[in-house]
Amino acid sequence: MKKENIILLIIMIGTLMAAIDSSVVLLALPTITKSLGATLATSIWTILIYLLVLSVVTIQLGKLGDIYGRGRIFNLGFAIFTIGSFLCGTSASITELVLFRIVQALGAAMLGATSNAIIADTFDRQGMGRAYGYTSVGFSVGATLGIVLGGFITALIGWQYIFYINVPFGILAFILGIKYIKDDKEVKAHTDITGMILLALGLSMVTYGGVDFAANGLTNLNLGLVGIGLVICGLFLYRELNAKSPMIDFRSLKNRVLKLSIAAAFLQSVGYMSIVFLLILYMQGIKGLDPLTASLLLVPGYILTSLISPSVGKFADKHGSRLPATAGLLLMCAAVLLYYTLDATSSNYMIVAGSVIAGIGAAMFWPSNSRAVMTHADPTSLGSTSGVLRFVSNIGMVGSYILMITVASASVSRSQAFSVFLGTSNLIGGVSQAFLIGIHSAMLLSFFVLLVAAVMSWYRGKEDMDRKDF
Repeated sequence: MKKENIILLIIMIGTLMAAIDSSVVLLALPTITKSLGATLATSIWTILIYLLVLSVVTIQLGKLGDIYGRGRIFNLGFAIFTIGSFLCGTSASITELVLFRIVQALGAAMLGATSNAIIADTFDRQGMGRAYGYTSVGFSVGATLGIVLGGFITALIGWQYIFYINVPFGILAFILGIKYIKDDKEVKAHTDITGMILLALGLSMVTYGGVDFAANGLTNLNLGLVGIGLVICGLFLYRELNAKSPMIDFRSLKNRVLKLSIAAAFLQSVGYMSIVFLLILYMQGIKGLDPLTASLLLVPGYILTSLISPSVGKFADKHGSRLPATAGLLLMCAAVLLYYTLDATSSNYMIVAGSVIAGIGAAMFWPSNSRAVMTHADPTSLGSTSGVLRFVSNIGMVGSYILMITVASASVSRSQAFSVFLGTSNLIGGVSQAFLIGIHSAMLLSFFVLLVAAVMSWYRGKEDMDRKDF
């Protein structure tokens, strides 16, 4: 294999592992909750804390990659992620598991913050879209394995092994990374610790308030937490607009294509990243399917994403990202509308059809949009821009879960909603119909968010296909 293809393979492994652990806990959560004697409101933090850490530290780690070398940060990420995975498997309490998930997420953030920039360093403009297509393959395969393995491994050998399985692959990838991913580009950059602390506090309060609302309904506590969190997030934005070395340099995002591509990535995450979660709630809570059967109905879409992404990336290399990325978002809109029509008697084939449509849409959007961002970034801050792209996607994912859970659970009691979220009970009769209304409301909201994303994607305009400074 050529060296550049070996580097791409290593990055695909990193993307795959991080994607697995973004979703693998979902179907294992009921078993983890019972095994560790946790409360429902506490155990859901094994998912949310992972997403929060990714959101808070990714940009800073991208900057550290610019300063100290992207390969060094990337390879260190493999080591930390592997250690964190092992520690998660050894957890004897829910508190330990949440803490070790922080370690695991820190490693995943190092991988995610630098991977796009390493591709941009390694491949020329004519091959970059194809490379991002293959990283989409890694994400899709990882998301598929995460959903399937979460139920399969937990049922056969125990939930601990959904984490232990990362260890041998992490060690192998770390060894290959040390050998092949070297650093030849280092630039001056500055970190923004104050901004990172403000962001962490703001997001944590908003997230905790949202989870508490889903568990207990509207209270002075969760209302106050969300309000204070939003104020702190506002202070974060104010600092970023006025700091000399901000966490997010908005001045570098003036390029229209870059700015709207990042905005489209954010809205795509808000609108779509919790759709699988909602579908699992529907299939287990209303249809009464077991976790493994429910997950298998979603596999065809992920397989299609894996098969199509590289070809779409090559198309974007030749013709630009605007058309395939926008068409991909519109296909996701169509899939969500199909899901919106689901009821308690709908055929499982409708779920498969929606998965196929959404899978094609994802294959068209992700590699094309990533290419548009990285080819219009400042060549001296590729790590930072890669971090920003991951940051907005992760923030969107956190927001997607909180928003959709809140909307979907508003139609039933909080105890019933959380029981279904964790797969510990099925909904029947009138409760089933009420919860279905909640899921429909969440799907409708998702559709409109994705539609706005498609509009932004189209209005990014034509790309500078002849740019020479990259």
